[in-house]
Amino acid sequence: MSGQSIDTATVVATLNRILELELAGVVRYTHYSFMVFGFHRIPIVKWLREQAEESLLHAQATGELVTRFGAEPSLGVGKLLDSVKHDLGDILRESLEHERAAIAAYRDLLNLVEGRSVQLEEFARAQIAEEEQHADEVEKMLRRPG
Repeated sequence: MSGQSIDTATVVATLNRILELELAGVVRYTHYSFMVFGFHRIPIVKWLREQAEESLLHAQATGELVTRFGAEPSLGVGKLLDSVKHDLGDILRESLEHERAAIAAYRDLLNLVEGRSVQLEEFARAQIAEEEQHADEVEKMLRRPG
């Protein structure tokens, strides 16, 4: 780590919160993929499963960062929001809420490490960019054509 000192305990706590969010994303998107029916099923299921795979990659990268601090990665899983409604619109709105929570968590990390660690700063910025792109995609899917 370089630059000014880092509040290691707060950074690790934030990383663990992100880890839990990403693991919740794996479960959430996988579950949603089972619940899609209708003519649009195949492309939507594919997209949801890609989101689950990406969440797993993000969780793995985050866990690696936790252990670089000599800390223990969380075994918890974040909030599994599920309205038990399986309308595609409900699934997408819940997905958007999840993406926004992830953006907020990565912004928290960025605020903690900005000017203190280029590695963590770049990690946070890259994740924010990806999560914002996902949120944009979901918002477009929720729009009515025309």
